[in-house]
Amino acid sequence: MKHGPIAIIEEGMPVLAVAVKSRILDKMVSNIQEAKARGGHLVVITNEGAELHTRVDDLLVLPETDEYFSPMLAVLPLQMFAYYVAVERKCDIDQPRNLAKSVTVE
Repeated sequence: MKHGPIAIIEEGMPVLAVAVKSRILDKMVSNIQEAKARGGHLVVITNEGAELHTRVDDLLVLPETDEYFSPMLAVLPLQMFAYYVAVERKCDIDQPRNLAKSVTVE
């Protein structure tokens, strides 16, 4: 969050964060607080028991699981978010721009 990403956060800008219980949760909470202090609209994906509800605007709570499985659960709502944003922008989700479907090597 230092330097680059924090500089573009302004009042009302949506900020997506994944803050599941892990060894680095305290660092993630610190980043969330920085974004909130700059007026960002915080949408946080977390798991049960992380106690982030008082610091964010919208909270998506995942079931509690082992730290190593949390990323597999957290990626699902992110994929759905990307899908619905693409649909709303009327992007062809089956034909992404600038993405080769296969690589050929001669």
